[in-house]
Amino acid sequence: MARFIDELKRTHHCAALRATDEGKEVVLFGWVASYRDHGGCVFVDLRDREGITQLVFDPDMKGHDEQPKAAHDLSQALRSEWVIGIRGIVVSRGGNKNPRLPTGDVEIRVVELNVFNKADTPPFEITDQSDTGEEKRLQYRYLDLRRAPLQKTLRVRHRIHQQTRRYFDDAGFLELETPVMVKYTPGGARNFLVPSRMNPGKFFALAESPQLFKQLYMVAGFDKYFQIVKCFRDEDLRLDRQPEFTQIDVEMSFVNQDDIFRTMEGLIFGIWKDVLGVDLHTLYPSGRFPQMPFYDSMGNYGNDKPDLRFGMPHTDLTKLIVAHGGGGIPFWAPIAEKFKSGQYREDLPAEIVKAMRVPAELATKLSRAELDKLEEFVKGMGAKGLARAKIDDKLAWTQSPLAKTLTPELRDAINAATGAQPGDLLLFQFGKESTVQTVMANLRVHLGKRLGLIPDVGHGGKWNFLWVVNPPLFEYDDEKKTWAAAHHAFTRPHDECVDLLDKDPGKVLCYRYDLVLNGFEIGGGSIRLHDPAVQAKVFRALGISDEDARIKFGFLLDALRFGAPPHGGIAIGMDRLAMLLSGADSLRDVIPFPKTQKGTDLMTDAPSKASPEQLVELKIKVIEPPPSPQSPQSPP
Repeated sequence: MARFIDELKRTHHCAALRATDEGKEVVLFGWVASYRDHGGCVFVDLRDREGITQLVFDPDMKGHDEQPKAAHDLSQALRSEWVIGIRGIVVSRGGNKNPRLPTGDVEIRVVELNVFNKADTPPFEITDQSDTGEEKRLQYRYLDLRRAPLQKTLRVRHRIHQQTRRYFDDAGFLELETPVMVKYTPGGARNFLVPSRMNPGKFFALAESPQLFKQLYMVAGFDKYFQIVKCFRDEDLRLDRQPEFTQIDVEMSFVNQDDIFRTMEGLIFGIWKDVLGVDLHTLYPSGRFPQMPFYDSMGNYGNDKPDLRFGMPHTDLTKLIVAHGGGGIPFWAPIAEKFKSGQYREDLPAEIVKAMRVPAELATKLSRAELDKLEEFVKGMGAKGLARAKIDDKLAWTQSPLAKTLTPELRDAINAATGAQPGDLLLFQFGKESTVQTVMANLRVHLGKRLGLIPDVGHGGKWNFLWVVNPPLFEYDDEKKTWAAAHHAFTRPHDECVDLLDKDPGKVLCYRYDLVLNGFEIGGGSIRLHDPAVQAKVFRALGISDEDARIKFGFLLDALRFGAPPHGGIAIGMDRLAMLLSGADSLRDVIPFPKTQKGTDLMTDAPSKASPEQLVELKIKVIEPPPSPQSPQSPP
C-alpha cells in the first residue's frame, strides 16, 4: 500500500478522463462497482464520488514486463465494494464506446493493482436506482451514500452553502454563532430538553432557532448577521420535517420589510444560477418576486403556501349563500341564518362555503369512479363529503343532488362568481372554516397531480416564487379561548393596527412574511418589535402578565430597553431548499444521516436507554409507561 499512497498519487477522479487523455499514464483510487471475467480479460467498473471508469486487466498487455499479468491474477479475486488503487494507460474503447457514461470513450489498461481493503458482501446492491426498502438503506446509510443520486444531492447542499457564504460576505454580513443549549421558552415548537449534571433537576433546551440571540446581536450593534445553523424541534415528522434541521438564518438592523425581501431575492437568484445554471431573471425580469396578502392566499388557495404552477383557485361563496338565505340547500340555510342573526363573532370559528372550478378540458379526464374516490379522499381529512355539479350547455347543473332544491338565482350567482362554463365541474366544501380551508387546499394539489398539472415529486422545471405578506399577528385558540401569537410575540404590528391591540386583536396585521416556492414554505421571518411600549401591549393582548413576561423573556426585554435598533430577519430552510433544487423525494434524501419518521436513527440505534449510573448522576428517574391492558382470558 505504501507505494500507492506514498509514491503513486491519484492523478484523476474516475469521471475526469476523456478521449483527449489517450496514452496517458494515470493512477485512480476507488471502489469496485462491478466485476466481469470474460475468460481472458477481467473488466471492472471503478467508482469514486465523481463517477465511473472502466478498467481492463489484460494478462497479455505488452511493454510492461510481468506487472500486467500480476495485476490480472490479483484482479480475479476482486469483488463488489473492494477498495483498490490502480496504475494504467488510457486507451480508446474503439467500437465498444458507452455513450451513457462521460468516460465512455476510454478505458484503463491496468499495469499495477493494489487492494487497500476487502469488503463483505453488501446487504443491498449499490446502484443508482435501488429497490431496497428505505429502512434497510438507512440502517446502512454509509453504503447508501455511495449511490450517485444521494451524492448528487449532497453536492447540491455544498453548492448552496458556498454560494450563501460568498453572497453574505460580499454584502457585509458577519457569520456569527449562537448557543445550541438555551433556556426553554414556552410558546413555540416543542423543545428537546437536556439535563444539566452540574445543576441537578434543571434542564437546557436545544434551540429551535437562534431567534432571540440573533436579535441580541442587533442590540449589540453588529448590524448584519447570518449563520448556517442547526435547529431542533421535538415534533411529529412528515415529508418535509426532521427533528434536527439546518437553516440559513439572517438578521439586519435599520431595515424595513422590502429591504429584507431584496436581500433574500439576491441570495435566491445567486443560488439558482450557481447550483442549477438557471437565470431567474428570465422569469422575474425585475429581480423581484411577487407578493400576495395572507388573506388573499387563504381565500384563493386555502393555505398560506399556494402552489402557483397551476390554476384552479377557490371561490368563497359564503356571502352569496348568506345573501340568498341558503338558496334552497338545506345544509347551507343554517350557515346563512347564523350570519344574518349575528350569532357569529370574530373570536369564534366561523362556517364558510367554498367552491373550486375544474375547467372542462380537465374535468373530462375524471370518470364517475374517480370523482367518487375524491369524496373518499376528502373524508380522510375530516370532511363529511364532497358536493359537486357538472355544468351543461345551458349553464344548468347536472350530476348533482344540489340541483334538486337549489334556486335558479343562487345557481346563476355561483356560476358568475366561479366563472363556470359548459363542461366545467364545480366542487364544494362547507362547514368549519379551518376544515374547509385544509380540505380544499389539499384537494386542489391532489387534483393538480392527478391531472398532470404538477409532478408528483420534484419541480417539473417550473419555479414559482411568492412572498405571502400581511398576516394577522394573533390567532384564536378555540380550546383555551384566548388569543395566541401566530408567529411569535416579538413581531411588529402595522402602525395603523397598534390601537387595535387593546380593542380588537383579531384585526391586527403584522410585518411577518413567508417565502413560498411551488407550494412549499422555504423561508419565513418578520420585522421585530423594538418598542417596549408596543411590546407591553402585545403581551397584554396575549394575556401575558408583566411577571410572566419577565420569567419567559426577561433577558431580551432588558436588552430592548438599552437602545435596540429597528431590526428584522428571516430563516430559509436549507434542507427544504436542497430537496427542491435536487428534485429529491423527501428531506431524508438530502440530509446525510437523517432520522426515520419515528425520529430514530436505525444506523446507530438511537435514541437508546441511559444506564442506571447515568440516571443517578443526572438525578433523573425514568417512569415507565403502564403496561397495556391484557384481554381477559378464560379460566383454565
